[in-house]
Amino acid sequence: MYSGVEEHVYYRIANAPIRDYPYPHIYVESVFPDDFYRELRRNWPTAANLVSLESTGRVSKGSYPERFVMPLRKTEVDSLPAERREFWTAISAWMLTGHRFVRLLVEKFGVHVHRRFGAKLGNVGFTAEALLVRDHTNYNIGPHTDAPHRLLSLLFYCPDDDRLRHLGTSIYSPLDPEFRCNGGPHHAHSLFKKVTTMEYRPNTLFAFFKTDQSFHGVDPIRDADVLRDLLLYDIRVVEQTAAAEAEEVRKSPAPRVGLGMLRDIFTAKK
Repeated sequence: MYSGVEEHVYYRIANAPIRDYPYPHIYVESVFPDDFYRELRRNWPTAANLVSLESTGRVSKGSYPERFVMPLRKTEVDSLPAERREFWTAISAWMLTGHRFVRLLVEKFGVHVHRRFGAKLGNVGFTAEALLVRDHTNYNIGPHTDAPHRLLSLLFYCPDDDRLRHLGTSIYSPLDPEFRCNGGPHHAHSLFKKVTTMEYRPNTLFAFFKTDQSFHGVDPIRDADVLRDLLLYDIRVVEQTAAAEAEEVRKSPAPRVGLGMLRDIFTAKK
């Protein structure tokens, strides 16, 4: 990516304090350099490059008709005009091709990673995915904890100004203090109390560690003519044997953080 941008992002994330209640999360301001963020907004894909979330097969038919997306994959990025293509290709290179960004995030939440996997550390690998998102008026999503294979979720907020700051993702706590959810279903807002909302402000990041209590969601957007832009970045867990991973890598050279990376990280820290 552009000179100095990666180091700026790593510095901001690495030094952000982790808030542990009700589950581990961070909120980072000025996550990109200001001039780079302005360039990001200039290069944001137009509506012509976005498709409905439903059409991607990620959700059931008729779900979330107000959400439009562009996966940050080579096929989609290559379809952009030249200037935008160059910009998003560079971002893909450091977010999805290299391992340094994933390693930074895993180490950042290392205590919680170690607690989740324990003795299984040596059988864990990761994949990462990025998605450009635009939500419109009436979008909402009930409190949920994300799919069981998720490790970390990052929401880079990308508005032009802070007039819609109230439309950030909210953190919820169940009214039943014993309620847990391993992931999958989205629950009714009425079953939860809102703890706080991570304000939807320019150039900010909300990131959290997946647990069975990491309830988050978006209240129904009632503002007219909303364009709520986000860059979503997820780290997913792949648990398998070393032999299985070697075979998978042989068949598909897609970028991934390899088996045993967690073991290496925590062994080095001892």
